[in-house]
Order: sequence, then C-alpha cells, then structure tokens
Amino acid sequence: MNARQANPWAALSALCLGFFMILLDTTIVSTAIPAMLRELDAGLNAIVWVISVYLLAYAVPMLFASRLGDRFGPKRVYAAGLVVFTLASVWCGLSGSVEMLIAARAVQGLGAALMTPQTLAFISHLFPPSKRGPAMGLWSGVAGIAAIAGPLLGGVLVDHLGWEWIFFVNLPVGVVALTLALLKVPDWQPKHSHSFDVPGILLSGAGLFCVVYGVQNGQQYDWGRVFGPITVFEIIGAGIALLIAFVVWQRVNRDEPLLPLAVFANRNFSAGTLTSVTVGFAMTGMFLPLVIYLQAVLGESPTMTGLLFAPMSLLAGMIGPFVGKASDKVNGKVLLVIGLGALAAGLVLVSLLAHADANAWGLTPALLVTGVGIGFIFAPMGNLAMSSVEPRLTGTASGIFNTARQVGGVLGSAAVGVLLQARISVSIADEAASAATALPEQYRTPFAEGIAKAAESTGEFGSSGQAAIPGLPADLAEQAQRLALDAVHNGLTDAARVTLLLPAAVLLLGVLAALTMRRPAPRPPHPAVAPEPSAATAA
Repeated sequence: MNARQANPWAALSALCLGFFMILLDTTIVSTAIPAMLRELDAGLNAIVWVISVYLLAYAVPMLFASRLGDRFGPKRVYAAGLVVFTLASVWCGLSGSVEMLIAARAVQGLGAALMTPQTLAFISHLFPPSKRGPAMGLWSGVAGIAAIAGPLLGGVLVDHLGWEWIFFVNLPVGVVALTLALLKVPDWQPKHSHSFDVPGILLSGAGLFCVVYGVQNGQQYDWGRVFGPITVFEIIGAGIALLIAFVVWQRVNRDEPLLPLAVFANRNFSAGTLTSVTVGFAMTGMFLPLVIYLQAVLGESPTMTGLLFAPMSLLAGMIGPFVGKASDKVNGKVLLVIGLGALAAGLVLVSLLAHADANAWGLTPALLVTGVGIGFIFAPMGNLAMSSVEPRLTGTASGIFNTARQVGGVLGSAAVGVLLQARISVSIADEAASAATALPEQYRTPFAEGIAKAAESTGEFGSSGQAAIPGLPADLAEQAQRLALDAVHNGLTDAARVTLLLPAAVLLLGVLAALTMRRPAPRPPHPAVAPEPSAATAA
C-alpha cells in the first residue's frame, strides 16, 4: 500500500495506538511504586531508576532511530520497535528482582525509541501543512490521555492483579497495534542512504547517562565518593563535558551529523524544542511526589489514586483535539502559553492544598487546572515547532523534537527523585525532633534519631513510623507510635509539597521560551514533501 492509496486517518489511528502504549509506560509505573518497593524489597532510588532508565533508553537512540526510518522505511522501523517493546514488556512482568526489571525497562525504552520518530514523520508525510492541525490534535489528545491515564490503569491493575500486570497488559495491545499497523499504514520508502554518526551517538548517550546517574544517585552517596576517588560531582562534570564535546562534534562533522545544528536556526523550532524539554520534565516529575503523598500519607489505594487523576485525564483528552483545530486559526503561541501557565498553576495549587489530614478529593480542582494545561500544550507546541521547518528537514526535526521531550523526562525523573529523597530525610528528621518533645526527656533523642535514621537509610514510607525505641515503657509505646506515624506523614507531606514546586518552576522557563515564538506564515496547500534526502544536506 502506498501513501496515495492509504486512508491517512486510518493510518494515523493505527500509529497512535502504539504511540499511546509507549507513552502510557512513562507514567503507569508511578502508581505501582509503593507495591514495587514492598514486593521487590527495593529502595526508593532503585525504583526511580525503573522510571529513569526507560526514559534514558527512550531518549538517547531516538535521533538514530529517525535515520533508520529514512533508510529502511518508517513503517518497518515502527513495526520492529513495536515487537521489541512488546516482548520487553513481558520480560518486565516476569522480573523477580529490581535489577532485572531495570534491565528489561532499558530494552523496552529502546523499542519505544524506534517507534516514536516514525509517528510524527508520518503526520508530515500523510497530511499537507494546511491540514496538519487536526492531525496534530489527534496526536496531542493521545499523548495527553496516555501521559495522565497511566496512573488510573496502573492503579486498577496493581490492586486487582499485581504490579506485574502493568507490563503484561502491553502484550494484547501490542499484538493489536502491530496488526493494524501492518494493514493500515503505507509502506512509505524514503530510501535515503544515510550514514550513521557513531561518535555522536556514543558522546550523547554517555554524556546524558553520566549527568542522570550523578544527579539521581547524589543523595545515595551523600554527594561524595561513588567509587575510588571518583565523586558525584566529577561524574556530573564528565557528563557535561561529554555533551559539550557532542555539540562541538556535530558542528565540525561534515559527513552526516546526528544533530544538524542548522535546524536550530529556525526560531520557532528552537523555542519549541526547549519548551518540549520543560513539558517532559514537568509531566514526568509531577507523579512521583503525588503518588507517594496520596498512598503513603492519605492511605489511598492504587485504584483510588488513579481515579483521582481520571478527571484530569479526561479533561486533557477532550480539550486536545479542539485546541489542535484552533491552532490553525489563532496564534498558537497564545494557546501554548495558556497551557504552560495552567499546568504550572495547577501544580502550585496542589502543593498549597496538600496537608497530612487533607481529603484527597479536595485536590480535584487543582488537578483539573493541570488537565486544562496539558490539553492546551501538545497540539500548538508541535504545530508551532514543526510547521515552519523546511520540508527537507522534517525527518531530522521530528526526531529532535521528540528526543527533547524525552530528555526533559529523564532530567525530570532524576531531579525530582533526588529532591524528594533529600526532602524526605530532612523533613521527617525535623518532624521527629518536634514530635519527640511530647515524650519524657530521656526518650526524646532515641525517638528522633531512630525515625530519622530509618527515613535516611531506606527512603521507604512505612518503616520509619514503626521504629522501635529501646527501653520504652509499655504505657508510652502507643503514644510513641502515634507520634512517629504523625512525624512520618507530616514529613512526607512537606517533602511532596516542596518537590512539586520544582516542575512548576521549570515550566516557567517553558513560558519564556514560548513567548519568543512567532506565528508561522500561512502556506498554500500542496502535497506533503518527504523528509530531507540527507541530514548532511540539511547541515
């Protein structure tokens, strides 16, 4: 089937099913975090790696994957990635240790990296510029629903079947998605004979890994030595140096660089890419503190946690297609700024409303504000960034744009994880010291130190409140347990509230980037042009 015979909407719908599945797995793990902590006997840092390694393996190969699509055909690369992703999902569910789960998630991320660039490239190929708004609206609706619906589906599966089923569910969905892709998606063959920038791939991958590893494990190593004389800050510095070397190599490489810098000469694309980083950071980072607060402090089940996110998910999905259509008629920059501002405001409102004795449903108005923000973001952001890109640069630009969001997600997962761990240790220690004043003087120090040590050493959520105090009389035991539990709950609440402000602050950087974007000049309708014949020409 060629592009002229294909129904573009049927093809896009088939691609969106796979796209939905891979985006779902960026958030579905969040609801299962407490269950994984218990059943895999793992600490918080290890479970955060389950999230981060998926995003890292998703982000690093994506530019390379877009080149594979240009050479071998987007449909074939998409199908291969879907097979890898589905089989790796089964491996995730069968994992008996957190180390095996992290390895399986890395392979799963690789499959996602193969799939994602092909979806946006197909939009540019199947739809002329004058008709891409509604197509981007569908794409954005799928992205918005998947990013938020993960906790709901994850909660139901964890409560009724176990955490393994958040991965097993991908098997039937993957089979259906593969069947539809083979039947509905045209076998478009750009047949561009690309060379592959191996040094660029190695430099970018190693640099990003070092930065994420250093940031995420900083708290675990007390920001000191990791192994031998090597410190956390030296690992982060090495990562930054490698990323700088990567940019320099892209500039001097005259063959076919992985990241042709010429594409960033387009103001809208550059600003859109930076905005995409901040959105990925916020949407990945917001769930970890929220889930811990809802389940560990308020005692909500995984299913109820997912239900709390459901109105936000539905609202984002309903708004997305309408905003996509509107972005063709009004200045998309205005819509994008509204979305970024609403998402940041919603996170700040959640932080203000969160208390240790709050009613979980009292967070609904704030979560609805975040849903409005998400619904307003994806379509205008993608449309503004991609519409003014020259047709010959479409393949390269789509790979960079998608990679930027995933890089933001990697950084968000790592930064939020380390900030949350640090705040848990500090906040619980402070609350324990305050609660200890209600006990006789001789028991205050052992009480406070026991709770603080448990919180700092494990990062888990229930153990600190059960810390035993040696020599405590029986008549004080019950009071001490109540005080300990209150200290843990108050400390976790404070940690979650402070951590939620980080993604909100990062979104303000996205607002500044979006304000620099221009409304694209209208183009006359014409058939879509295939992506660039080579990235070397683009450079």
